[in-house]
Parts: sequence; C-alpha cells; structure tokens
Amino acid sequence: MEKVKLSKGKVDGINAVADERGVIAALAIDQRGSLQKAIAKAKGATASDAELSEFKSLVSEVLTPYASAILLDPEYGLPAVGRRAPTAGVLLAYEKTGYDATVKGRLPDLLPEWSVGRLKAAGADVIKILLYYDPDDDARINTVKHAFIERVGAECRAHDMPFFLEPICYSDAIGDEKGLEFARAKPAKVTAYMREFSKPQYGVDVLKVEVPVNVRFVEGSAANTDGQVAYSRDEAKALFRAAAQVARVPFIYLSAGVTDEVFRETLELAAEAGTPFSGVLCGRATWQDGIPAYGSGGAEALRAWLQDRGVQNIEALNAVLAKGAQPWWDFYGGKANIEVVEAAQ
Repeated sequence: MEKVKLSKGKVDGINAVADERGVIAALAIDQRGSLQKAIAKAKGATASDAELSEFKSLVSEVLTPYASAILLDPEYGLPAVGRRAPTAGVLLAYEKTGYDATVKGRLPDLLPEWSVGRLKAAGADVIKILLYYDPDDDARINTVKHAFIERVGAECRAHDMPFFLEPICYSDAIGDEKGLEFARAKPAKVTAYMREFSKPQYGVDVLKVEVPVNVRFVEGSAANTDGQVAYSRDEAKALFRAAAQVARVPFIYLSAGVTDEVFRETLELAAEAGTPFSGVLCGRATWQDGIPAYGSGGAEALRAWLQDRGVQNIEALNAVLAKGAQPWWDFYGGKANIEVVEAAQ
C-alpha cells in the first residue's frame, strides 16, 4: 500500500480524541434545543441556559474519565470543556443546531460568531459539522451542501485542524425516518454519502456516520419487537460491509438517539460483519435516562445517576468497542504507513 501523507496538526488532533489503541471512544453532548426541551419537560418548567450548561458540565465531569473525548457545542458547552478529564480530547460543533423548516432541503448554517480559528483557541482538537443529506434530493440543494462542506474543509485545512463530518440521511419523499419504508431505503443513502464525502475536495478526515441499517428491523434482533423485517441478519451484515467498502477515510458510528442496549447490539452486528469502524461518538444512548433525574432532583440527582447508570452504560459500550473497533490508523494500513508532513501554507 502506498504511504498516506497526513499533516501533523490533523494527526495530532485525531490522536487527541482517540484512546491509546487509536480507537475513538467519544461521548457526544452537543445537543442544544432538543436537550433544553427535554430538561424542561422533565422539570415541568422552563429550562434555563445555565441549567443546560450545568447538565453538560456534569456529564463531562463524571463520564469523560471513561471516554477518549467529548463532543460539545460552543454555545452552552464551553464550561464543560474545563470540567473534563485531562485524558479526554475535545470536539467542538461548528454548525447551528437544527434547520429552517420553512426552506426546502434542510440547509446547513454555521454559528456566525465562531470560526475554526476561534474554536481552536477555545480548546477544540477537532472540528465537527452535522449535515442533513439526501443523495436523492434535488441536485441544486445538494450542490449548495457540497460547496458548504468544501468551504469548511478548506478552513480546517488552513488551520491544520481535523474535520469530522456527520451526515444524517433523510427523505422528504418517504417521511418517517424511524419507519420500515425508510429502513429499506437507508442503506443506499448511507453508502452514497460515505462515497461522496470521502472525496478529497471536501477535506473530511473522519466520517461520523449512521449505521447503514436500522437494527429495529433486522430479523431476529433483540430490538425487533414486532416482527417487521427489512433485512435478514446476513443481509444486514452485507449492507454494513457494502457501506464500509466505499469509505476512503476512517469512519466512526453515531448512536442516533437509540437506547444504549440497542446501540450495543448494533455495534456487535457491525463487528460480526467485520466492519472496520474506528470507534463511536455516542450521545443520548449514554446519558439520556439521566434527564428525569436532573429534572426532579437537580445537579446532585444527576451526578448520582451518572456515577451509577451512566458509568455502567459507557463501560458496557467500551467493552463492545474493545472487541470490535479498529485503530483509526489501521484504515491507512497502520501507523508505519502514514507519513506525517507539515501543513501546506
């Protein structure tokens, strides 16, 4: 295999969010509006910005000793950066949360008061962007999104910062993204975006992707509670492999809001398929059940829940990663096959 040239800043940044094995076992809590609403629902009253920051800080303080990194937002998450374990790296989100539902295409936008340079100065080791993407959407919409990612990639390259891209597939034509029809369409959409955003013009260093199947519709899975089937177990494993084969950069899986049990089962299926994933960015699956504790009992109740169930969740996930995930550098043929170079000026 021909040697791969990667810049020093990119390599250092990816290593900062990976563990000593080169596996990315990262915790995600960059949710903003959705988390604030969930806390408000649990409280039965409005959740303040300070409470949102407090929740993130407690998650960071208690759980990062068991994670290789934490993904936060610069709007409410910066206090949590200072509360993390010294061994945990930092990913910071650069995109605005959500999208304008009055405009077709779920178009992305950046936080206007931030830049890659400012996020780096705020403590980021890695820049992360979430992008809603339907490969089957109108070509004009996807051209806008392609140009947007090219610009972010160029900005990250200029600052020699790693760029993690999180594409989330959808379909306005199908609708319900948790339903059976979408489950059948999902593998092709995930495979298509992994192929597209592996292209060098985007400057993406690691893809943070959805698993290509919905394990809820895998025949015989524990998550399949009603017998609706989109794929057999063997078909699901083949779809994992097909998506992985088109990637040209390392990739990690996101939990996409499923429970911790379902996410672990999903990762076990990925490992069974021999998928060369380099870890996870796991968010709600780890900490979402702590929201009711925080809503009813405040900070100390959340801390107690995190120290008990939160730690159990993340350690169980780490056990699955120890068996299934592969070092990010193995995607390039191993450490010895990477030539670290100075960034182009």
